[in-house]
Amino acid sequence: MSIKQWKDRVEQWGRFELALSGPSGGNPYRDVRLIATFQYKNRRLEPEGFYDGDGTYKIRFMPDEPGVWRFVTRSSCSELDGIAGEFLCVAPSAGNHGPVRVKNRHYFEYEDGTRYMPFGTTCYHWTHLGNEELEEHTLASLANSPFNKVRMCLLPTRDMKPPQIAFAGTCPEDIDKTRFNPSFFAHLERRIEDLQRLGIEADLILFHPYDKGHWGFDNMEPEEDCFYLRYVIARLAAYRNVWWSLSNEYDFNKFKTVADWDRLIQFVQQCDPYQHLRSIHNGTKMYKSSTLYDYTKSWITHQSIQHWDAALTTNWREAAAKPIVIDEISYEGNSSRRWGNISGLEMVHRFWEGFSRGGFVAHGESFIDRETRAWISFGGLMYGESAERIAFLRRIMEEAPEDWIQAGEDGTYKLIYLGNYQPAYQYVELAEDAAFRAELIDIWNMTITPLEPVFQGKSKVRLPGKPYMALRLQKV
Repeated sequence: MSIKQWKDRVEQWGRFELALSGPSGGNPYRDVRLIATFQYKNRRLEPEGFYDGDGTYKIRFMPDEPGVWRFVTRSSCSELDGIAGEFLCVAPSAGNHGPVRVKNRHYFEYEDGTRYMPFGTTCYHWTHLGNEELEEHTLASLANSPFNKVRMCLLPTRDMKPPQIAFAGTCPEDIDKTRFNPSFFAHLERRIEDLQRLGIEADLILFHPYDKGHWGFDNMEPEEDCFYLRYVIARLAAYRNVWWSLSNEYDFNKFKTVADWDRLIQFVQQCDPYQHLRSIHNGTKMYKSSTLYDYTKSWITHQSIQHWDAALTTNWREAAAKPIVIDEISYEGNSSRRWGNISGLEMVHRFWEGFSRGGFVAHGESFIDRETRAWISFGGLMYGESAERIAFLRRIMEEAPEDWIQAGEDGTYKLIYLGNYQPAYQYVELAEDAAFRAELIDIWNMTITPLEPVFQGKSKVRLPGKPYMALRLQKV
């Protein structure tokens, strides 16, 4: 066994990368297997390596505990087998809280225990156009927004003409599904790192049903699906801000059954040494039967839902004790499609409806006549009226108890969203032995108005009879 000492210092939840030289002949993506065992005390993790082109093989590893980690490789290729070394994992830098995990069934937190609430948005193909200026506009827009999660696709849609894709080849006629394009992934990884610096999670959509026989990615053989997933996980799992979304609108795919999706999600679970968050996203076909994917299945970490009615959040919480993220609730904009032309006020209303019921809601824009086209498709600039109001909601939710639903049931904190109703008063049940201050929140004008006097026990709170108001009650 050859010993190679590594003096690298890698922060906790950062990335250690081992680059090795090996064979480039034949098809290294398919023919060479590479894996490493990383050990800290009695803990072992085994990420897979990948071929990065030009005779270079890499293994990436995300250490989750400070201390000396040792590693040794195993490979079907003698040149890559038995290479050993070590590195020092040091304390995380400011802003590095680790991957996001589920907390207390319905909520999220970073691995270091810091609270995390997803305020998401969608930019499906913002990294696919080869337009650096547009991508920089997207990052600048995100930096000035309340959004801390972005849904984004790895695969192109049917009529796109991207300069490069995940597989070798650039058009349907020359795609080689037995090889990958390292340049595509290097670009994607740079953008994932950009999101990480902004404190934004990259919710990576691995499959989608919008191929229509063009690229053939929606109808690959099971072995091709797993070959693709294995490579993606080997390259990207060491990024702490990655989530896995197995498919967007999975029920629109005519070639895969629920059993197929179950198998693929479990394959991701098996291949990912860090157990990033995993879910799958439904389309509107499921509305007709009022059913979603069975999110009680053990390989799913959270519910990723498409539905326009956030009031159903209460039902979804009862159906599956996992966090609810309504990743698509329609889009603010002026698209001719029914899902892409709600008003900013309607978007903000749906956010408040979902959050007040214990779920999380994601934003999107589909203005089709603006300089940078539709935000949900390619990013760029945001033009809608909802984002700043969502930022206002985020500040309010960050001030709330971590389990604001339980606090409401206990009578110690209440956030009551009144929606498009305009009542003259509201009865509230509060603790008898404590005083509460009440505040009236105007969700559109972003004002918080104290109400007098303080309240105690069962109380009648008088209201102005206006729609889109919320009532917040907190212990004095």
